Amino acid sequence: MEKNMAGWDRVLRVVLGIIFLYLAITKGGAWWILGIIGIVFIGTSAVGFCPLYKVVGFKTG
Repeated sequence: MEKNMAGWDRVLRVVLGIIFLYLAITKGGAWWILGIIGIVFIGTSAVGFCPLYKVVGFKTG
């Protein structure tokens, strides 16, 4: 699995992931969807690979 994310992209995803998780935990209700997106953002940042980027042929790094 080749990395397709630049460093700035990974940092941005971690920051957004943390914000989304915070909102999901504090707001509750339907905000849990943002929590799932936050987990995905943090996970893809950890490995440096985004499957959606691969499908559309996009690469930031």
